[in-house]
Amino acid sequence: MSLPKNAANYKRYWDEERETMTQKQRDKVILERIRHQLNYVYHKIPFYRSHYDRNGFKPEDVKHLEDFTTKVPIIEKKMLLADQRENPPFGSYLGVPIEDVVRINGSAGTTTGIPTYYGISRRDWDRIGEIEAMCQWAAGIRPCDVVQITYPFSLWLGGWGVLAGLDRIGSANFPLGLSESERHLSLMHQLKSTVLWSTPSYAIRLVEVAKEMGFDLRNSPVRMLIVAGEPGGRNPGTRKLIEDSWDACVHDSGSTSEMCPFQTNIECEEHAGTHLYTDEVYTEIVDVRNSNEPVLMGKRGAVVYTHLYRESQPMIRMWAGDESYMVDDPCRCGRTYPRLPDGLMGRIDDMLVIRGANVYPSAIEDVLRKTKGIGVEFRIIVEKKGALDEISVLAEYDPVAFPGLTEPSKKSALDNLAGEASKAMKVSLGVRVPVSIVDTGSLERSTLKAKRVIDKRRLPKTN
Repeated sequence: MSLPKNAANYKRYWDEERETMTQKQRDKVILERIRHQLNYVYHKIPFYRSHYDRNGFKPEDVKHLEDFTTKVPIIEKKMLLADQRENPPFGSYLGVPIEDVVRINGSAGTTTGIPTYYGISRRDWDRIGEIEAMCQWAAGIRPCDVVQITYPFSLWLGGWGVLAGLDRIGSANFPLGLSESERHLSLMHQLKSTVLWSTPSYAIRLVEVAKEMGFDLRNSPVRMLIVAGEPGGRNPGTRKLIEDSWDACVHDSGSTSEMCPFQTNIECEEHAGTHLYTDEVYTEIVDVRNSNEPVLMGKRGAVVYTHLYRESQPMIRMWAGDESYMVDDPCRCGRTYPRLPDGLMGRIDDMLVIRGANVYPSAIEDVLRKTKGIGVEFRIIVEKKGALDEISVLAEYDPVAFPGLTEPSKKSALDNLAGEASKAMKVSLGVRVPVSIVDTGSLERSTLKAKRVIDKRRLPKTN
């Protein structure tokens, strides 16, 4: 269940007036903050002034909310990295004097290989804690909870933002971070954790380790998992695997660390998609090919974010590289924010074009998770054979589904499993994806973000 048994002892909303205001009222607040931020970054932050001047944009060009999408140029991660190289360490978009910086964090650097550094002011950090708390409260975390955080506590901002919100709520928490999985599971039982915060991949990895230790996670004290850091929390197959294995509900969350408070995409207790706290981080869905062209509600497109209050390194129309779609019909929880019904569906750059068909790794994962007998780990192999791009999958089998197998019965059973998975791929994706079954434990595990796509077309050639 999403809420603790004594949920009636607590208020339903963190900030009821804000979370339930009408869309007309909220749009007025958003437009006011957008115009404030545009004037602030243009007149105070060299990075934005230069960027806007190059693109022929002036803050006064935005008179209506629609103007913001159609007239303001986006920024991209590569622009931030280039600016930080030229103006180390924080780039020319810091926005506050260095003496006002109270925290230095960074991105994980998993997408580009190079971390982005953040200098955060006291006022911004206090606000991050407050907004994180509001989002976590919507998911169902209460002061009575014991929250276990598996994110690393390092330069990467991920775990620190989560911790700031939990401190505001008053939940007991222990930021163990990256540690041995056996230790996570032991402390989970000793301290009676009720909420686990992790990536979807690591939540699945803990299931494997628990079996090796003789733990049945369905009997653990955990009632809720909040998963972020990679697509999967709204992937039906992955979500079912986690919920069935833990006998606990899953809440999808997260956006990108540049946008901290990045939990402004989080599922409420109704599980109707991730709410977008658009009066804090304004979120747009735009055409993948044209960042100044909005798409209609319910249509897929690229996600663009904007800080409405951040003063230190504010991101204004940040192209996140993720794809999703938005709806604004009422949610049963009473919050009037729009939602991403399927969360963040995957990175646009991760989309594979195979023989003219668009294939997302998350769609392949969903098929595998729904195929009985497939284990927890897999790899997607993309390579060029002649003039054509080809895709295939290596997937482990679940030994629980095949007890006591001996040769040659093992080979026959696993060949049948491979055929079943390949057939399901063809039906679901519309493209042939051969599946090969490998032994359990033969593929490397991850304790944070799993890297399951091996694109041999991009690997350097060796002699």
